[in-house]
Amino acid sequence: MKHSRSNWPKNLLQWGTLAALIFFLSGLAGKLFPKMDAVDPERLCPFGGLQALATFFQRGSLPCSMSSLQIMMGIALAAAVILFSKLFCAYLCPVGTVEDLLIRLRKALKIKTVRVGTILDKILRVVKYGLLFWIVYMTVTSSELFCKNLDPYYAVATGFKGEITLWMSIVTVGIVILLGLLIDRFWCKYVCPLGAISNTLKFWVWLVVLALVWWVLSLLGVHFSWVWLLGTFCVAGYLLEIVDGRPKLEALRILKDEDACTHCGRCSKACPYGIDISQSEGSVTNVDCTLCGECVAACPEQVLRVGVCPSNASKRRNWAKFIPALLAVLLVAGAWWAGTKFELPTINETWGIEDGMKLETLKISPLKSVKCYGSSMAFKARMEKVKGVHGVKTYVGSHTVELAYDPTQTTEDKIREEVFTPSHFRIWTPDPEKVPELKWVTLRTEKMYDKLDLNYLGLQFRTTGKSIFGLESEYNCPLIVRVYMAPDEELDEAWFKEVVNRKVLAMPVHGGGVKETPVDFEFVRLDPDTGTIPVAEYLEKMFDPFTAEVNGKFTDENGETVVEKRKDHYKGQPQYIYEIVNQNYEKPIIKRALPFLSNHLSTHEGFIGLYLRLNKDLKPALQFRFAEPMTGDEIWNLITQEKWTITYAKDDVREENARLSFEEPGTVYPFEEE
Repeated sequence: MKHSRSNWPKNLLQWGTLAALIFFLSGLAGKLFPKMDAVDPERLCPFGGLQALATFFQRGSLPCSMSSLQIMMGIALAAAVILFSKLFCAYLCPVGTVEDLLIRLRKALKIKTVRVGTILDKILRVVKYGLLFWIVYMTVTSSELFCKNLDPYYAVATGFKGEITLWMSIVTVGIVILLGLLIDRFWCKYVCPLGAISNTLKFWVWLVVLALVWWVLSLLGVHFSWVWLLGTFCVAGYLLEIVDGRPKLEALRILKDEDACTHCGRCSKACPYGIDISQSEGSVTNVDCTLCGECVAACPEQVLRVGVCPSNASKRRNWAKFIPALLAVLLVAGAWWAGTKFELPTINETWGIEDGMKLETLKISPLKSVKCYGSSMAFKARMEKVKGVHGVKTYVGSHTVELAYDPTQTTEDKIREEVFTPSHFRIWTPDPEKVPELKWVTLRTEKMYDKLDLNYLGLQFRTTGKSIFGLESEYNCPLIVRVYMAPDEELDEAWFKEVVNRKVLAMPVHGGGVKETPVDFEFVRLDPDTGTIPVAEYLEKMFDPFTAEVNGKFTDENGETVVEKRKDHYKGQPQYIYEIVNQNYEKPIIKRALPFLSNHLSTHEGFIGLYLRLNKDLKPALQFRFAEPMTGDEIWNLITQEKWTITYAKDDVREENARLSFEEPGTVYPFEEE
């Protein structure tokens, strides 16, 4: 009797894929290869691509930050299943790799597997189809990848910090680990929605029939919602899986030499899905088969192989075991190549187009703030207000927008001005006592359409070590960039040109190494005009204040309840400011919490408003404005509570964890009207 063989093609791909994911998602790739962009955990997910394709067909848009690359990965998976088998499940899926590892762990710990009976097996298989319907429905209707809420791979890859629903993610990770340790490939057989798609695609002939029926009915004027088509797909897939379960039109199968088989059963024991291969006649046609090759490797008589025609099953070809793994690699490589050759628009919206209009197109790139469906719709909302603009396409992969406009109503320059958002970027904070005023010069640049571009240019100046404190942009052709620097800093046009025209921003990163970001700015000229500005005025320019003033219900002189601004109600009465100073208050994470802090305080009598401002010493400060009966001590007690009371609606009041912490109490002084 011959010994069983190693299934190294599968192991190499599985562990290689898992190692690559760990390498990229852990940040090691960015440290070793600074030019490499950060990796999105969903970037190569074929399930996300299939959801994106369904959303595109139904809504004409793509969800989240999905692009042509994900769609091509989804198409490659579908093609692999139809032509060959579930190659992604066997060779590439990280969850499948973990499930296989759990099988080895169970055997090492000598834990007996739990056998699922035929009836229970068929009942459990409906779960993945129900989950598939729910996920696709939610994704298409919201244009957000709903699977992120519960995908165990995404949850682990993001350290449970991504766009997840925590309890859903914990449940799915628990199912993968705990039930996967007791029942071989439990997640894959009973829960995975991508497994539901793959199993259904194995019966592709019936899907063609379904599509033809749908098409004929539409020709006859009978129209159904896409939801019915989705539901029919899921129901048909489930019924085909449990009633038939033996697709026979795949080009590749596991073939068996019946004459040489001793029916020892080792192949059946090795199968991760528990398929009784030893009792199969000629070939394995079970819907669960992934061509993983475990049965081939386990066979001591070498009577199993990967092949096409059962009549040639006795011909032993050792090289055939490489075919599924090689096909998986080629399909992924082909999908990657195809995904870089075209790009579908994330949104393609038009409005206000009248008969006879002759529209022209303006293409603007890159706009780094256009990076997903949500930011695309926000950009579209801005453009709807621009006279003469009647359509927008966005391509989030390349951060490109295409605008359709009426040249009789507007021009390209006017549209660019509307697209451009003036911004400022503070590189360093000067000490007013040491540097009472700053010098400014004016640069003219091109290819800086996005407000983020000024940040990148500011970081570029920071790396030079020169005493440049900040930048400010103003729309013009070419763009105006005002540079604020120390009065004694002498920098000529050649120096500015060299820095602005650099194609890579190289920034040191925490823990060592350098992160390189591609940039493509163009220096035009250095204007001759220059001047000085007091540091106090400069700091005010660079500071983004926050104001939240609240309303209150009060009883007027007629005994009726009225709603008015509290600052108006308390006008003429003594008012005070409770001030807490902290340089970190300018950080975005702090500023995002301020509306919730104001909401928490608004239910208490005497609170008037919350402000983030530079105080008289030019330091960032939170200023709480109040009047009696509120006191400074009461404010301190309220803001340092572990729970804040947040009112979202009249009947929706919640106790939530405090979003800010405060270490040092503030000071109280009288409020003075400006």
